[in-house]
Amino acid sequence: MLQRVDTETLRAAARRDLAAVLEEVEAQIAQALSRWPGASAGDRGAPIARFGAGPGGKLVQVSGRAPKRSWTGAAAGRSEGRRIYAVGDVHGCYDLLIGLLARLGEDAADGAAPTLILLGDYVDRGPDSARVLEALCLLKARAPFGVCILKGNHEEALLTFLDAPADGAPWIAFGGAATLLSYGVEPPTPASPAQAYVAARDELLRRMPASHLRLLQTLDLMALVGDYAFVHAGVAPGEPLRRQSARDLLWIRREFLDARGPFEKVIVHGHTWEDDRPVVTPARIGLDTGAYETGVLGAMRFEDASRAWLHVRDPERPRWQRPGAPRPWTPVAEPLDFTRAG
Repeated sequence: MLQRVDTETLRAAARRDLAAVLEEVEAQIAQALSRWPGASAGDRGAPIARFGAGPGGKLVQVSGRAPKRSWTGAAAGRSEGRRIYAVGDVHGCYDLLIGLLARLGEDAADGAAPTLILLGDYVDRGPDSARVLEALCLLKARAPFGVCILKGNHEEALLTFLDAPADGAPWIAFGGAATLLSYGVEPPTPASPAQAYVAARDELLRRMPASHLRLLQTLDLMALVGDYAFVHAGVAPGEPLRRQSARDLLWIRREFLDARGPFEKVIVHGHTWEDDRPVVTPARIGLDTGAYETGVLGAMRFEDASRAWLHVRDPERPRWQRPGAPRPWTPVAEPLDFTRAG
């Protein structure tokens, strides 16, 4: 099941005035940021090592200095003296994101300006993709601390729809209907002709602020801090970090999850959720909690050799009960090739 938010909730979100909704986001982000230390100083600290996509999908470094140390499995992992907050997949759960930012701000009050790393998948499935992207744009522009926003496979799927809307039916089933509705665009049905998908794309571009599109087009693929590598989905086992492909960083699943490691560094990732809590092993740390279904969104704090899990929960949802199956996700071809739903 790929769309777990009820249809009425999604359509109620679509009926709201988009301009008014985005104005509310600005005020709410300002309030959340006021809880962070250095809110008036604007001290972001030295940039971390960030990597984006270059020609042919190869990684290129876009900022900072890559750490020289590599983790070998003998240590707990260190963060180069930085305090890092890494946030799991948001998937349109804007209220949880705002609540988590406030929670993290309170936690950060006793230290220097930290760095916030978001692990991708901001759109689709949940009801408020438009508000989430607006919040990320404001964070990037106004946060008094470092912000690194990574690309997820759902952002890539949205960009693919914008480029090739006639083939967009799989994206709609993949959670894209919720993103269209968040901008007030009625999604085509599986029986709709190709022209309906093109019309939906055109209407989405008319409604989407240019800042949202620019954000989607400039997301990072990987960040390195000390003994940690932050990515969306995972890494190809046996391949050096600098030689990882964008395809694997965004879409890999079983090959990475089933590998015991150690990897070149401890891999901090989202993309695959098993529970409403993080998955921590010596080789990897998974922070996706299925927020759109479990009502839980969290972040891991990394500081020197310590780690701490901080999260918020939707008070209106009953506590999520793990089903009998060990994993609530169904493996699909990676990456989604848009010739079939997955």
